[in-house]
Amino acid sequence: MMKAGTDSRISVVLGDSFGRSVWIPELRSWGLMPYAHDYFERGNLDVFSGRGSCIGSPCRLNLTSDGSEWHHGWYCDYIEVTSTGPQQPCAQTVFYVDQWLATDIPPFQLTAFRDGCYMRDEPRKRGRNVPLIVGNPERPA
Repeated sequence: MMKAGTDSRISVVLGDSFGRSVWIPELRSWGLMPYAHDYFERGNLDVFSGRGSCIGSPCRLNLTSDGSEWHHGWYCDYIEVTSTGPQQPCAQTVFYVDQWLATDIPPFQLTAFRDGCYMRDEPRKRGRNVPLIVGNPERPA
């Protein structure tokens, strides 16, 4: 996908099924990649880590671009979240975004919202340490 990267500010809100959330206003600031790494570029797998307020297992994602910079469009394939805390088991969620954050490419939106909180009991039904999958992991042929 040509021009699938961006230098715009990307923010994330992760939420749980109880309505609690963590806001990351500048995801790049949580980056773990080497100093000269160019985040949110085509073909990159970017890694982030940070601390936020305690919430339950993340099941809701709001991913937003501020649309700034010359090439603002960005295609996000997926976001994988692993969370833990004091006396909390590790929780893993994979959000399949499969969407452009752009004003000039469908769906012409700078925000992607994925809500899997209605599925919050699914990992327990499948067994421990199984990630919650939100969105469609199937790729068109």
